[in-house]
Amino acid sequence: MSRALLLASAATVAIFCANAAHAQEQPADIVVTAQTPLADVGEGALPFPAQTASDEQIEASHGTLTDYLRRMTGGVFVNDVQNNPLQPDINYRGFTASPLLGTPQGLSVYMDGVRLNQPFGDVVSWDLIPKSAIRSVSLVPGSNPLFGRNSLGGALSVRTKDGLSDPGVELEASLGSFRRRTLEAQAGGAIGGGFDLFASGDYFRERGWRQFSPSEAGQGFGKLGWSNVTTRIALSGSYADTDLNGNGLQEQRLLAADRTSAYTKPDNTRNRAGLVNLTGRHMFSDTVSFSGNLFWRKIKTRTFNGDINDDALGENVYQPSAAERAALTAAGITGFPLSGETQANTPFPRFRCIANALLNSEPNEKCNGLINRSATDQQERGATGEFTLNSSIGGVANRFTFGVGYVDSRADFIQTSQFGYLTSDRGIVAVTGPGAFADGTQDSENAFDARVDLHGHTTGFSVYGVDSIDLSPSLKIDLSGRFDRTTIHNRDRITPGGGTGSLDGDHRFDKLNPAVALTWSPSASFGADAAIAQTSRAPSAIELGCSDPESPCRLPNALAGDPPLKQVVATTVEAGIRGTRSGIAWRLGVFRTVNRNDIMFVADDASGFGYFRNFGRTRRQGVEADLGGTVGPVRFSGHYTFLDATYRSAEIVGGAGNSSNDGPAPGFEGDIEIARGDHIPLVPRHIAKASLGWDPVRQVSLSLDMIAVSGVYARGNENNAHQPDGIYYLGEGRTRGYAVFNAGVEVRPVKGLALFAQVSNVLDKDYATAAQLAATAFDTKGNFAARPFAAPVIDGERPLQGSTFYAPGAPRSVEVGARFRF
Repeated sequence: MSRALLLASAATVAIFCANAAHAQEQPADIVVTAQTPLADVGEGALPFPAQTASDEQIEASHGTLTDYLRRMTGGVFVNDVQNNPLQPDINYRGFTASPLLGTPQGLSVYMDGVRLNQPFGDVVSWDLIPKSAIRSVSLVPGSNPLFGRNSLGGALSVRTKDGLSDPGVELEASLGSFRRRTLEAQAGGAIGGGFDLFASGDYFRERGWRQFSPSEAGQGFGKLGWSNVTTRIALSGSYADTDLNGNGLQEQRLLAADRTSAYTKPDNTRNRAGLVNLTGRHMFSDTVSFSGNLFWRKIKTRTFNGDINDDALGENVYQPSAAERAALTAAGITGFPLSGETQANTPFPRFRCIANALLNSEPNEKCNGLINRSATDQQERGATGEFTLNSSIGGVANRFTFGVGYVDSRADFIQTSQFGYLTSDRGIVAVTGPGAFADGTQDSENAFDARVDLHGHTTGFSVYGVDSIDLSPSLKIDLSGRFDRTTIHNRDRITPGGGTGSLDGDHRFDKLNPAVALTWSPSASFGADAAIAQTSRAPSAIELGCSDPESPCRLPNALAGDPPLKQVVATTVEAGIRGTRSGIAWRLGVFRTVNRNDIMFVADDASGFGYFRNFGRTRRQGVEADLGGTVGPVRFSGHYTFLDATYRSAEIVGGAGNSSNDGPAPGFEGDIEIARGDHIPLVPRHIAKASLGWDPVRQVSLSLDMIAVSGVYARGNENNAHQPDGIYYLGEGRTRGYAVFNAGVEVRPVKGLALFAQVSNVLDKDYATAAQLAATAFDTKGNFAARPFAAPVIDGERPLQGSTFYAPGAPRSVEVGARFRF
């Protein structure tokens, strides 16, 4: 363990233990204003107003955490790229927290003060968060420096339950469409001597609404706490074991024929993760307090993906040659054609692939499939401690918090790509032989090496502070800042030593980020706020390893040693007014976030080839309106966001699937020009949400909610200029807007028992949440089609057919269940 971590850990434990020994053994409600990830987030305690949901609100939505965020939280939208309910991309104001390695991450996620963005790639695995253990969730907008790395557009803070906040026992079970089964159990309470205990467990299983997409997930959580008048200490632990399948994007013609179909299979991710977290808070006096945490976590991720090998799309993959037939015969393989195999009579060719793997000649061109496997092992440990001083300076109330944090993480990433051939059920059969793996040894001018064996060591040291000053009874100013030093050491176990082809690299990123916020509350029913804040994020290990357009990576399956990227710096300016009257609350706000050196992933095809690069500037700005309240037995809420997300610098990027690229002819690869003002893909301009709840009698609750989202440009259409011609380019290069309605009912016939039903997508709307431009591997009948056009032939290459791939939204589903509490 590093010296810095040892010192931080020892200091934290010493403060907890020494002061707990002198405290009285009486539980107390210790109120802490929320200003950092260690504290409970509350309205008005941060530079920007936070949206907070309790566990009761999440429970009433009869969905997962991410489902609640999608349906009920203002400014949030989902790109359901994986098409798995536990693997969505959660977006807020155009910034993303995603489980997909390679997605630029612009949101940070915390649970009880522990940053859940993973060390390798900063991804967020939503399937590892135990839903039944959640006490509250707060979404903090803006570039808040106190939440550190990745908080470019906001931060999500999850607080967990304990035996004091949630005494009693609760059991919940549900059945739903697509053979969904869920179980949740929790129990908590005081156990004497100042101690309290809480434990919970979650189980999820379903067949999935798309073909070949079963998933299973289990999470467990436990917390032992001790408290008295001045001190609170809690030790929590969580463990998750998940096995998820998601089919991803589907080509538009195949989707129109069957919305449940898969482009290729499988797409499997297995996660196993454990987290141990010791938190504590001590009040030295009425004016001085200390909060801190120590944590350790370990994550094992295994992926197994069957993909199209796009290098084969322009090749002759059909009739085996004489040498290839001889190799097949020598291997004891029969049934191959002696002559005449063509695309017309062989919808799914395989024999040239098998032969070329045996010969180690050109399987990279003759095999139309790839089996991509990866293994990621991560360990992280860290400590944070902060002191808070409440005082009065010159008669002005002042609250000052100063904190220090240190995190040490290590990640090992291994990947292989094995050649294979596509079958009629969209599966990939792996081949064997000397050329079976993409290791660069093939006798082919286009041979590529997709192997990675990388060790990454990342450390982060931070110092932060915030000073809240009451300038008058109605006016408060918050001054805050954070210094972050991030160091990344990458070591390549295949090509060590640095230089061309090596992933070895040592990088250090330093940044001091400030924030200023004003809150004016002239009355209890009206207020205004304004703030300007800056934060940053350092490039992740995977971004540093894949930033060369001349050597694109198939993420997460390949990396290349490239020049280091610059860190992203985001500055947010936000202002708003708010008020309440007769039980109705409202807020109207404006915001603008400008990113400098934004890191974007430029995709070349649907299987994931692409590269990272710094863009000059991007901007996300807009207007938000929120309304909510209760009138008698009726509850209602509404959220609207106008979001203008654009590039502010001209750039040139690859656009192989874009009709406006500068290739020599339609269907060929080329670049596209992004102009200042072009809209960023996958970000809608309009997001509207509304919900209505009605309790006709005390024992019955009815609910109805609606999500409306405008269309988005497809990834690959960064210049917004793609136009289909029906021949070489299919599809609009964007999605269409949609509105989805959900309805629920809950009946409480006796005390402690609740019966519920939830209908999602009541009108069974067909819609898509994301899109991608790429070359397609299939014809209109769903058969594999290499060399879809015989001419023109330019420099030995033939044109490919590009299409728009969509991430379809889930159809109507029904879930019924019961919840019992005692």
